Amino acid sequence: MGRAFEYRKASKLKRWGAMSKLFPKLGKLITVAAKEGGGDPDSNSKLRTAILNAKAENMPKENIEAAIKRATSKDMTNMLEVNFEGKLPHGVQVFIECMTDNNTRTVANVKSILSKNGGEMLTKGSLDFMFERKAIFEFDLKEGMDIEGIELELIDAGLEEIEAEDGVVIVTADYTSFGAINSALEEMGVEIKKANLERMATSPLSLSPEQQHDIDKVLERLEDDDDVQKVFTNIA
Repeated sequence: MGRAFEYRKASKLKRWGAMSKLFPKLGKLITVAAKEGGGDPDSNSKLRTAILNAKAENMPKENIEAAIKRATSKDMTNMLEVNFEGKLPHGVQVFIECMTDNNTRTVANVKSILSKNGGEMLTKGSLDFMFERKAIFEFDLKEGMDIEGIELELIDAGLEEIEAEDGVVIVTADYTSFGAINSALEEMGVEIKKANLERMATSPLSLSPEQQHDIDKVLERLEDDDDVQKVFTNIA
């Protein structure tokens, strides 16, 4: 699953290549985390994770600090986390995670993008059986690191799979084990590079290059929307 995860990540970063689009999305996650649990990452694990992922994408320190500061601003509007499910051409199913201060606008935008590209919105819960929600952690494989020892330590925390490839270790667990895995890695002194909740397709779909090109154009339009945070598909 490691190669598949890396492919999805590379594909996403290619579409999200413009930092002018990526940084505001990361900043929004930081602001919401700070508003929910306070601006101190040492006592706010959600904020700590958001900052960690922002740094992994080379988001400047001043941008991170500004995002935290916005959480206490009087002008800070309430943000909602909303999800949408839909289908696209070629049998592709899509799960869209958004963060918005105007749900009506976000619904209209997502629905328009799907309908204009041969897709449609589905009712909530339609894709529950199509995706498994997983906690994914990534860290560098450093000299002297005992992978077998780390694996044994993480089993009680809910570890499902651990892979090491090209100097990178990827840990996979059920999403309910996110906090336990995160704490266990920190207690072991492992420097986590990235930590995310991903939706993994239970029956991945293979597409031809031409079909993939069609779908990539729709995914680009979805991810270009300011309210869209993550887009998951059932593509292998």
